[in-house]
Amino acid sequence: MKVIETGLEGVVILESKVFGDGRGFFTERYSKKALEEQGLYFDLIQDNHSLSVDAGTLRGLHFQTAPKAQTKIVSIITGAILDIVVDIRKGSPTYGQYVKAIITADNHRKIVVPKGFAHGALALVPNTHQLYMVDELYSPENERLIRWDDSELNIDWDWSNPILSEKDGGAPFLKDVDNNFIYGENV
Repeated sequence: MKVIETGLEGVVILESKVFGDGRGFFTERYSKKALEEQGLYFDLIQDNHSLSVDAGTLRGLHFQTAPKAQTKIVSIITGAILDIVVDIRKGSPTYGQYVKAIITADNHRKIVVPKGFAHGALALVPNTHQLYMVDELYSPENERLIRWDDSELNIDWDWSNPILSEKDGGAPFLKDVDNNFIYGENV
């Protein structure tokens, strides 16, 4: 497994070996051993699957506050996403900065979204199936959202007028969201 650093602490892109021939391909989607050999330790307890029927569907920016914060490993089964990960740890030298990555069924990449980071994904093609493994269960009481078009974050989504859920469309700005992540303390 190859680990690609992104410039944000703990946010990495994972590339697994892909073995292909005329029949198709084989790859390990997840290997605890391979991750640990790279110094990545997660106790993943749930695997989630979402479908974005239409290109331009945007999910995010989402996170859960401590003590129910989640680390996610995001991958794509069919389709493609523009994946955004934002550092929301107060006091972090990269607070408010983001990583932008293209994750597709064809490139077999995965992205690690650590605790203390918000996550969003924009479907680039119809019928995009996204999987994400997490190390904490969903907690409605701890779920938080940040506006996808927060001018202070200035995220370049490369898409105008995305399709949003009512909840995502009404999300607060980062400066107004209840966020208990402090750099170096609770993640």
